[in-house]
Amino acid sequence: PHLAALVLARGGSKGIPLKNIKLLAGVPLIGWVLRAAIDAGVFHSIWVSTDHDEIEKVAKQFGAQVHRRSPEVSQDSSTSLEAIREFLNHHHEVDIVGNIQATSPCLHPSDLIKVADLIQKEGFDSVFSVVRRHQFRWSEVKKGENKMTEPQNLNPAKRYRRQDWPGELYENGSFYFAKRHLIEKGYLQGGKMAYYEMRAEHSVDIDIDIDWPIAEQRVLSFGYFGKEPLKEVKLLVCSIEGCLTNGRIYVTEDHKEMVSYDYRDIVGVDLLKKRGIQVRLISERDCSKTLSAMQLGCVAKVSATNKLQVLKDWQEDMGLSWKEVAYLGNEESDVECLKQAGMSGVPADACAAAQKAAGYICKSRGGCGAVREFAEHIFLLLEKVNSARKQ
Repeated sequence: PHLAALVLARGGSKGIPLKNIKLLAGVPLIGWVLRAAIDAGVFHSIWVSTDHDEIEKVAKQFGAQVHRRSPEVSQDSSTSLEAIREFLNHHHEVDIVGNIQATSPCLHPSDLIKVADLIQKEGFDSVFSVVRRHQFRWSEVKKGENKMTEPQNLNPAKRYRRQDWPGELYENGSFYFAKRHLIEKGYLQGGKMAYYEMRAEHSVDIDIDIDWPIAEQRVLSFGYFGKEPLKEVKLLVCSIEGCLTNGRIYVTEDHKEMVSYDYRDIVGVDLLKKRGIQVRLISERDCSKTLSAMQLGCVAKVSATNKLQVLKDWQEDMGLSWKEVAYLGNEESDVECLKQAGMSGVPADACAAAQKAAGYICKSRGGCGAVREFAEHIFLLLEKVNSARKQ
């Protein structure tokens, strides 16, 4: 049977405009679940259903196919079931739909693999995600009603300690898998049903965790970053023009060139060095005089006609694996380096090709704090590596 992953990503959002492609920890929100779906390797096709051009563009960048949904199922009042049924009407090859919520960025491939087994090998008609919560519920008393609240799932005289109570299972909305015949009858859950319990730390819903910085911290701690485990970064290579500087060149009357840079980026370079991370610089131009004036004390390669070869030479000379190399670039000449490095980033104003190749897109523009921001991103990921080692 053809198992398709389907992410519903409407352009309209009452809370956050174009929320589905807003950057979360340097990755478009929808990119987190698409990465997990692709790496799970269990889907015959992966789709994004959208009514918006920009969402379509991001979906294709992450390797998904796009179903352009009709205006009839793109309204504020439209339901997920209506959008899924429309998708099935256009894709008769699909037998099972794994509807994955775009706003669940801590979803991992391992969850999707286990759910695929439940529905494909164990014969369940529908499987949905839940999370275990330890919360005591009380009946609601509406204003003006002359009655008392009542306990719903506890005896106040014998309150459980958390460790003595298994808690209760609640839908978390991360995904709903269902076979075609159920959806065509108007159900996402039915037939032979099963739930799949997700770990609490992976149960992050942006619709609920609307505080974006808090959600970013959760994702950095518990999100899925790719098939290979993260490693300690030993080297950051940074493109000079457009990253360390804003790319502008000022020419004086006596034909001398000047560039500007942000002091925050210099601090970022110093912080990396203090953490034992080497910083090296690269440029297609001969900007040796500029580097000398900046007094950064970094190894640099200027007039580099082949940036990837320079990067490979440095990586081999230092005896590093690619997972130990980070790269910050902004132009098409940086694309292959961004793809090769274990950790990659671009400033907010990088070219489209560089943004597509990068794992992290800074909020800051080149020459305006992007190096410092990428350094802080590296530190956060290293904290994730260190905590994993302790566990």
